[in-house]
Amino acid sequence: MSNQTRVRVKRSMAPKYVKRRQRGLAVLIASFILIVGVSGYIAFNVVFGDRGGASVDDYDGDGNGVIAMVQIKEGDSISSLGPELEERGIVASDSVFQTAAASNPDAGNVQPGFYRLEEEMSAQSAVAALLDPEKQVELLDVHGGATMHDVNVKGGNVRKGIYTQISDVSCADGHDGDCVSVEELESVAATTDPADLGAPEWALERVREQGADSKRLEGLIAPGQYVIDPQMDAEEILTDLVSRTTQRYNESNIVDRARAVNLSPYDLLIAASLVEREAPAGDFDKVARVILNRLDEPMRLEFDSTVNYGLDDVELATSDADRQRETPWNTYAMDGLPATPIAAPSDEAVHAMEHPAEGNWKFFVTIDADGTTVFNDTFEQHLEDVDRALESGILDHHE
Repeated sequence: MSNQTRVRVKRSMAPKYVKRRQRGLAVLIASFILIVGVSGYIAFNVVFGDRGGASVDDYDGDGNGVIAMVQIKEGDSISSLGPELEERGIVASDSVFQTAAASNPDAGNVQPGFYRLEEEMSAQSAVAALLDPEKQVELLDVHGGATMHDVNVKGGNVRKGIYTQISDVSCADGHDGDCVSVEELESVAATTDPADLGAPEWALERVREQGADSKRLEGLIAPGQYVIDPQMDAEEILTDLVSRTTQRYNESNIVDRARAVNLSPYDLLIAASLVEREAPAGDFDKVARVILNRLDEPMRLEFDSTVNYGLDDVELATSDADRQRETPWNTYAMDGLPATPIAAPSDEAVHAMEHPAEGNWKFFVTIDADGTTVFNDTFEQHLEDVDRALESGILDHHE
């Protein structure tokens, strides 16, 4: 074939080649447009999503004013909170929260506890709040032996009761107009049916027998640390605390545990509260044995703590007149246990009632300022030790 012929062949193929290139270019352009379109759609949804135009990548500012309580448990890292914060609407997304946490050099210093955050916070603000001691919630700390009402100690300080402690925690942020008062708490305790407050079924009848007395919830808020939602009112707070205690007691199988020592669950709490108020550290099980021995005798318990519980002002030694007063709690003037617990019994006190020491003791007395307590089987032995207590100045009468 001549060169001229070959040239003609190439020229005759040129239009087809051009068309194929044009079609390939068109496909490439179409693919590019599709990719750009899909990418734009995805980006639009990431940014705008289905929140009506609000960014779900991150919020702006320190929140919308709606308080959200967040707990950091022992051993938790700050980053472990991300999914929860996103789900609750505190931050817009877990991923942006993780980025904010990773970029904060103090994130590893987060402390366990409850924190007041707000809904719709920027991720950076949320991380900063979780590292701010001022955002950490003051806990309600109920100790063993705490009482619902304040205790005025003659010549001493006022021991704050649980109602006062609740009010103090509720008002901790200075929002006096919104926080819960002691009077509101006392009113709810006295007038709201205990079943509505979450009291255990095995305590309802005994609690109702106390009528409109705000002391009737004594012993139904167990020792422990509690977080209080600042947006709750008095009834909601008491219901939360009592319900949690009821769940705790019931889950511990308290009915069968009490039956094992021939007591009802409520009487077990009452007896344990006496141990809490009467026994020095290390002697809980011995005082528990004295209580059970006296109940079995039977003989009156005659504990000064039960006299003091009905008084406005208390002291270690009670007067003859005080011991003669008839109250629902004074075990000098009544047989058996008081009508209600006289304090919040600790787990140690309840355990002591379930596992009392072995002994025939029916009497005990503290004989010196160091808290040395002696236990006796007979009243004659007891009187000798009472004289020792009188000589030391720790006591001006015997129990």
